[in-house]
Amino acid sequence: MSSKNDPNQNHLLAALLDVQSDRILPHLELVPMKLGDVLYESGGKLQHFYFPTTSIVSMHYLLENGGSSEIAGVGNEGILGVSLFMGGNTTPSRAIVQTGGFGYRLPIAVLMEEFNRAGPVMRLLLRYTQALLTQMAQTAVCNRHHSVEQQLCRWLLLTLDRLPSNDLTMTQELIANMLGVRREGVTEAAGRLQGYGYISYRRGHITVLDRKGLEDDVCECYAVVKKEFVRLLSDVRHRQESAG
Repeated sequence: MSSKNDPNQNHLLAALLDVQSDRILPHLELVPMKLGDVLYESGGKLQHFYFPTTSIVSMHYLLENGGSSEIAGVGNEGILGVSLFMGGNTTPSRAIVQTGGFGYRLPIAVLMEEFNRAGPVMRLLLRYTQALLTQMAQTAVCNRHHSVEQQLCRWLLLTLDRLPSNDLTMTQELIANMLGVRREGVTEAAGRLQGYGYISYRRGHITVLDRKGLEDDVCECYAVVKKEFVRLLSDVRHRQESAG
């Protein structure tokens, strides 16, 4: 595998390889993840776990009327398919690529065998799941209680944390679908952030000019989610290093 596409670009996968490289690494497959690709549909049976590296995947909950809203995002910090090791073969959400790039996929049986050994792999995956649940819960609270401008700041910052640059390829319509709000609300909020000098927006592209400004404007939800991921995953790495 080339240095350009390295499994260690995904932080959770890197931690898994730290504890069980020999049985996981040979089964990893590098796959392109193009903008708009659907990795799995709501209710569909999952065939692989996915570890995004340079891509970001949005998990959406779909309503009967066709509406949808993002419940969580997964980038180079995590894994898609937690429902599998939580006891289910399907999931009520849809996974769609929000930012194109690459990732690695792993056959279900390989990771489930390691999980069922009830060792460090299981503990690491359960810690990640706790962090993901925190993100889901905080997203629900944020969408209910905070302004569209604050939600947009949260979404931009979480996206930036998973990318190597300040440039995002994303239309306002897609952002509106993720936040579960009207497109006009996103247009107004993006216009205000651009007026503050925080971002530059042109059709389909957002460039963050002042990250500090976004951090000053965002609600508490961003810090809660980020702190929980850092706490849980860094603690696992610390334990692994201590055990070594």
